[in-house]
Amino acid sequence: MSDIKKIGILTGGGDCPGLNAVIRAVVFKASEYGWQVMGVRYGWKGMLNADAITLTKADVKDILPLGGTILKTSRTNPYKVDGGEAKVLENARKLNIDCLVAVGGEDTLGVANKLTKAGLKCVGVPKTIDNDLGATDYTFGYQTAVQIASDSMDRLHTTAKSHDRVLVCEIMGRHAGWMTVDAGTSASAHWIFTPEIKGSVGDCCKMLKERYARGDKYGIIAVAEGSEFSDLDVKAASQSTDAFGHVRLGGVAETLAKEIEKCTGIETRHVVLGHTQRGGSPLAYDRILATRLGYKAAEMIKDGQFAMMSSLRGERIDAVPIEEAVKALKTVPQQYYDAAKTFFG
Repeated sequence: MSDIKKIGILTGGGDCPGLNAVIRAVVFKASEYGWQVMGVRYGWKGMLNADAITLTKADVKDILPLGGTILKTSRTNPYKVDGGEAKVLENARKLNIDCLVAVGGEDTLGVANKLTKAGLKCVGVPKTIDNDLGATDYTFGYQTAVQIASDSMDRLHTTAKSHDRVLVCEIMGRHAGWMTVDAGTSASAHWIFTPEIKGSVGDCCKMLKERYARGDKYGIIAVAEGSEFSDLDVKAASQSTDAFGHVRLGGVAETLAKEIEKCTGIETRHVVLGHTQRGGSPLAYDRILATRLGYKAAEMIKDGQFAMMSSLRGERIDAVPIEEAVKALKTVPQQYYDAAKTFFG
């Protein structure tokens, strides 16, 4: 601890409810240790540009309930920039940052993992509304996003009933369907499609025909944006990719809705929840989890536990290797999905 005088903190990747709670927790705990905190703006882009501001308790005392991030964010990947790693290391020295707290998901923490091997002391905090980061039971922001998606589908039930329609709701989730399964189950969706399992549109249409035949003349279908199907080809919204190689997704709900209407003859519309799932104030659960994770990150620095990430394990917040967290995505297991299937139809 005696070697630490100044730490940095950045938020990378997509914004997420609870980011400000983490920032607040880190600043408060760092202040207790007598450290100065530099808030790096726009994620890894800020480390490439030495764009940082001093954060005090006065700056963060009221940000706990706020959505988004006061430090802004980006999907910048230093390893896609010529000399990016060297620039980050140089700017860390220029800013006198002794250790950097990286708050993010697979991509942001993947960069942190590489930088620790290059000599920059880093600790991580797990953030993603997709809940697909390994080595932690939950990531903060997830429960808020699920609640938003569930509330939205609750509203779709009433309008679908009023018009005898099928409504297809597109939920975020590139490789993992946690949000779609949990929100779909919570909102009594009649069918759920996820990226992990190539579902059958034909089976879904059969279910809908059976519902209408027995007098239940409406349907709610939950589909993750990254879903693929055994009997329907879905093209990505764009072939362009971000700095981490991710193709821009979108359009699966519209394609699926058209196919369902074609197959069943039932009027079918689609709804894309999009970035509404990221926005707004975090639930109490995510405020508390984010606070505990940020608090632990500062403790890890004090204890010299670098290259580690704060992690929820049961009721405990533990330190786990960042490398363990980013080596494989946590996806929905078959058993979890099968339990949800019990309530289809």
